[in-house]
Amino acid sequence: MLTVNKHLPAARGLAPALVQRAATVSLDWDTRSKSRFDAHDSAGRHLAVFLPRGTVLRGGDLLVAEDGSMIRVQAAPQAVLQVRACPAHGTATDLPRAAYHLGNRHVQLEVQADYLQFEPDPVLADMLRRMHLIVTEMEAPFEPEAGAYGEGGGHGQHGHDHGHGHAHAHDDHHGQGHDHSHGH
Repeated sequence: MLTVNKHLPAARGLAPALVQRAATVSLDWDTRSKSRFDAHDSAGRHLAVFLPRGTVLRGGDLLVAEDGSMIRVQAAPQAVLQVRACPAHGTATDLPRAAYHLGNRHVQLEVQADYLQFEPDPVLADMLRRMHLIVTEMEAPFEPEAGAYGEGGGHGQHGHDHGHGHAHAHDDHHGQGHDHSHGH
């Protein structure tokens, strides 16, 4: 068993080529939000992860093992509900309204420009469908917001220069089921 006790958020300061050569470990959100867990990396090694309490791992972070080897964290696809505005009947405020209602319920929420994602909850899915939003069940990586007081104030993907020269590519191969009705 290989002990891991060092965390480098977003692999900051390391050459991309070095990070790409690292073994990977694919973890769901529940595991990435724990500071102590066991896992197996892509090299087949059994990892015993011991990080400071409160550490949250994000896809793209790097772990360093006691032997100096590096392990790149990947956000594993998991069951999520993806919420999108209805293109036929929606308005520009539909997703912000949905985020407001989900936030009032303290739901761990991933916020993207054209969709929201959260872990499955049939009661919340029904509420959103009644708001005429499209709710689709799928398997996808889940990276919820850290919150206003969390590290980086969001996904932790960039520093605080706000140059916004970065691109946030996101795999958008998901099906577009339209499973709500309109009484208009």
